[in-house]
Amino acid sequence: MLNIIRIIASPLVFVYSLIVKLRNYFFDSGIFRIEKVAAKVISIGNLTVGGSGKTPAVIYTANILKNKNIKTGVLSRGYRRSSKGYLFVSDGQNIFSKVNECGDEIYFVADELKIPAAVSERRVEGAKKLIKDAKIDSIILDDGFQHRWLYRDLDILLIDQHFLTKVGQIEQNLLPLGMMRETFDSLDRADAVILNRKFSEKKAIPEKVKKHFEGKKIFNGYYTTVGIFDVKTHHFYDIKEFQGQKSLVVCGIAKPYSFLSILEKNKIDFTNKMLFPDHKNYSLKEVQEIRKKFYKTNAYSVLTTQKDAVKFMNFAKELDDIDIYYLKIELNIEESEEFEKLLTDIFN
Repeated sequence: MLNIIRIIASPLVFVYSLIVKLRNYFFDSGIFRIEKVAAKVISIGNLTVGGSGKTPAVIYTANILKNKNIKTGVLSRGYRRSSKGYLFVSDGQNIFSKVNECGDEIYFVADELKIPAAVSERRVEGAKKLIKDAKIDSIILDDGFQHRWLYRDLDILLIDQHFLTKVGQIEQNLLPLGMMRETFDSLDRADAVILNRKFSEKKAIPEKVKKHFEGKKIFNGYYTTVGIFDVKTHHFYDIKEFQGQKSLVVCGIAKPYSFLSILEKNKIDFTNKMLFPDHKNYSLKEVQEIRKKFYKTNAYSVLTTQKDAVKFMNFAKELDDIDIYYLKIELNIEESEEFEKLLTDIFN
């Protein structure tokens, strides 16, 4: 059905392409002014819509800066949040916003990293206010590749390896026909590229797109599982403790394939699952449906993602009699020392 909708909308690709080219031309020629702020800016973005792994990359990058005692914060648009304008989400110790007000990703990042965080549609305004509110020396700009109004000292582009191998397929077309926000030509703007293979084996860059990566600093990213945590208590469990158990799997992420693949590899039964759209804001009605299916299927537990878990924390009372856990994963980079040097060099 989705492919049929894309094909019907395919004539709009020309219009979208023209808009993207004109916009980039205005930035490149100086007609649109790119503004600097009083902090180093590291942008982490992608060429496609959803599922490339930006949030794990933000966490990986922020932890490096934290370990170097560099005062850093995260600025995001706050996708699908209920609020508008600038919102100071966290000062690094306290979270001042509810998850629906700021968006699931930034709430998750602020809770996980314990660093300042904010959301703002206008990135320049948001960056200036975050610097003032949190007194930081650097900003990680989440999903910033296309938001060119704000000058960045380092532009990191994240590409899903699985998507990269789909040469000649419909996905490698511009929106609305395919999944691409920009064409591969836009790699020229990137200072570095992380090829995220997630839980898959490493594959070579396809010959047909290889020319776009020439001369670029290429890093190879992959996921590892940290373990399974209780949503309510955050108690840690080894993933082996869930092997052979029948869980009700619930998630609302862009590409659930990787999540389900981890469960399958670890012999966790996910026959019973409820898959929702990306950035799903769960309502009381949907929580009640989850409860109903949990009891109907005689599941041992509800198992979800860490991004979904922050939203289920709002329903602690409704889920009080259900064991609900989240799987925690993290990004690793093979060339970790080189990546760390790339980040820290901008402060020298």
